[in-house]
Amino acid sequence: MKKYILLLAFITTSISFAQTITSKLEDANPAQYSLLEKVNKYYPDITLNKAITNFYADGKIIDSQQSFDLKGTKFSSYKIGIEPDNKKLLFEYTSDETGKVYGDVSLFKGSALRTTFTEKTGQVEVSLDGKSVYQTKI
Repeated sequence: MKKYILLLAFITTSISFAQTITSKLEDANPAQYSLLEKVNKYYPDITLNKAITNFYADGKIIDSQQSFDLKGTKFSSYKIGIEPDNKKLLFEYTSDETGKVYGDVSLFKGSALRTTFTEKTGQVEVSLDGKSVYQTKI
Protein backbone atom coordinates (compact mmCIF):
# COMPACT_ATOMS: atom_id res chain seq x y z
CA MET A 1 0.00 0.00 0.00
CA LYS A 2 2.87 2.37 0.84
CA LYS A 3 4.33 1.84 -2.63
CA TYR A 4 1.08 2.88 -4.31
CA ILE A 5 0.73 6.00 -2.16
CA LEU A 6 4.31 7.01 -2.88
CA LEU A 7 3.84 6.37 -6.60
CA LEU A 8 0.61 8.40 -6.65
CA ALA A 9 2.30 11.25 -4.75
CA PHE A 10 5.23 11.22 -7.18
CA ILE A 11 2.98 11.31 -10.26
CA THR A 12 0.84 14.11 -8.83
CA THR A 13 3.93 16.15 -7.94
CA SER A 14 5.49 15.58 -11.36
CA ILE A 15 2.37 16.72 -13.14
CA SER A 16 2.03 19.88 -11.10
CA PHE A 17 5.61 20.93 -11.88
CA ALA A 18 5.53 20.05 -15.58
CA GLN A 19 6.37 22.87 -17.98
CA THR A 20 5.86 23.17 -21.67
CA ILE A 21 9.18 23.75 -23.37
CA THR A 22 9.21 25.07 -26.91
CA SER A 23 12.03 26.03 -29.24
CA LYS A 24 12.13 28.68 -31.90
CA LEU A 25 14.76 29.46 -34.55
CA GLU A 26 14.99 33.25 -34.67
CA ASP A 27 17.37 36.18 -34.84
CA ALA A 28 19.42 36.73 -31.70
CA ASN A 29 17.91 39.42 -29.52
CA PRO A 30 20.02 42.58 -28.94
CA ALA A 31 21.48 41.32 -25.62
CA GLN A 32 22.43 37.95 -27.12
CA TYR A 33 23.98 39.52 -30.21
CA SER A 34 25.90 42.01 -28.09
CA LEU A 35 27.41 39.11 -26.13
CA LEU A 36 28.30 37.28 -29.35
CA GLU A 37 29.92 40.41 -30.83
CA LYS A 38 32.02 41.08 -27.74
CA VAL A 39 33.16 37.45 -27.51
CA ASN A 40 33.97 37.29 -31.24
CA LYS A 41 35.97 40.54 -30.98
CA TYR A 42 38.42 38.95 -28.52
CA TYR A 43 38.06 35.30 -29.53
CA PRO A 44 37.52 34.99 -33.31
CA ASP A 45 37.37 31.17 -33.13
CA ILE A 46 33.92 31.67 -31.57
CA THR A 47 31.78 32.23 -34.66
CA LEU A 48 29.49 35.26 -34.95
CA ASN A 49 26.07 34.22 -36.23
CA LYS A 50 22.75 36.09 -36.01
CA ALA A 51 20.49 32.98 -36.12
CA ILE A 52 19.85 31.29 -32.79
CA THR A 53 17.52 28.64 -31.39
CA ASN A 54 15.88 29.86 -28.21
CA PHE A 55 14.22 27.41 -25.83
CA TYR A 56 11.26 28.79 -23.90
CA ALA A 57 9.45 27.64 -20.74
CA ASP A 58 6.41 29.64 -19.68
CA GLY A 59 7.35 32.39 -22.13
CA LYS A 60 10.88 32.92 -20.76
CA ILE A 61 14.14 31.94 -22.46
CA ILE A 62 15.75 29.08 -20.53
CA ASP A 63 18.50 28.19 -23.02
CA SER A 64 19.86 29.37 -26.35
CA GLN A 65 21.97 27.44 -28.84
CA GLN A 66 23.48 27.98 -32.24
CA SER A 67 24.02 25.30 -34.82
CA PHE A 68 26.15 25.58 -37.92
CA ASP A 69 26.48 24.00 -41.34
CA LEU A 70 29.87 22.30 -41.06
CA LYS A 71 30.24 21.27 -44.71
CA GLY A 72 33.55 22.50 -46.08
CA THR A 73 34.96 23.37 -42.63
CA LYS A 74 37.63 21.69 -40.54
CA PHE A 75 35.11 20.99 -37.76
CA SER A 76 33.25 17.73 -37.21
CA SER A 77 31.26 19.33 -34.39
CA TYR A 78 30.67 22.98 -33.40
CA LYS A 79 28.22 24.12 -30.71
CA ILE A 80 27.59 27.43 -28.97
CA GLY A 81 25.18 28.01 -26.11
CA ILE A 82 24.17 31.22 -24.37
CA GLU A 83 22.92 31.28 -20.80
CA PRO A 84 19.62 33.09 -20.12
CA ASP A 85 21.27 36.11 -18.43
CA ASN A 86 23.35 36.79 -21.60
CA LYS A 87 26.54 37.07 -19.55
CA LYS A 88 28.03 33.65 -20.34
CA LEU A 89 28.64 31.73 -23.54
CA LEU A 90 29.49 28.01 -23.65
CA PHE A 91 31.36 26.52 -26.60
CA GLU A 92 32.47 23.13 -27.81
CA TYR A 93 34.09 22.19 -31.09
CA THR A 94 35.97 19.23 -32.50
CA SER A 95 38.39 18.98 -35.39
CA ASP A 96 41.12 16.55 -36.43
CA GLU A 97 43.70 19.27 -35.85
CA THR A 98 42.71 20.32 -32.31
CA GLY A 99 40.62 17.43 -31.04
CA LYS A 100 37.80 18.37 -28.67
CA VAL A 101 38.02 21.93 -27.32
CA TYR A 102 35.42 23.30 -24.92
CA GLY A 103 34.90 25.95 -22.29
CA ASP A 104 33.12 29.18 -21.60
CA VAL A 105 33.43 32.93 -21.94
CA SER A 106 31.95 35.11 -19.19
CA LEU A 107 31.48 38.86 -19.19
CA PHE A 108 32.72 40.34 -15.92
CA LYS A 109 32.98 44.08 -15.28
CA GLY A 110 33.20 44.80 -19.01
CA SER A 111 35.89 42.18 -19.68
CA ALA A 112 35.62 38.83 -21.44
CA LEU A 113 37.10 36.00 -19.34
CA ARG A 114 37.59 32.71 -21.20
CA THR A 115 38.41 29.27 -19.86
CA THR A 116 39.42 26.70 -22.49
CA PHE A 117 40.01 22.97 -22.10
CA THR A 118 41.80 21.10 -24.92
CA GLU A 119 41.41 17.34 -24.48
CA LYS A 120 43.98 16.31 -27.11
CA THR A 121 46.85 18.14 -25.38
CA GLY A 122 45.46 18.18 -21.83
CA GLN A 123 45.88 21.94 -21.77
CA VAL A 124 43.83 24.38 -19.69
CA GLU A 125 44.02 28.07 -20.58
CA VAL A 126 42.52 31.17 -18.98
CA SER A 127 42.39 34.34 -21.07
CA LEU A 128 41.22 37.87 -20.37
CA ASP A 129 40.13 40.05 -23.29
CA GLY A 130 41.90 37.80 -25.78
CA LYS A 131 45.22 37.60 -23.92
CA SER A 132 46.36 34.44 -22.17
CA VAL A 133 46.86 34.96 -18.43
CA TYR A 134 47.34 31.34 -17.33
CA GLN A 135 48.14 27.99 -18.98
CA THR A 136 48.81 24.55 -17.60
CA LYS A 137 48.80 20.93 -18.72
CA ILE A 138 46.95 18.30 -16.79
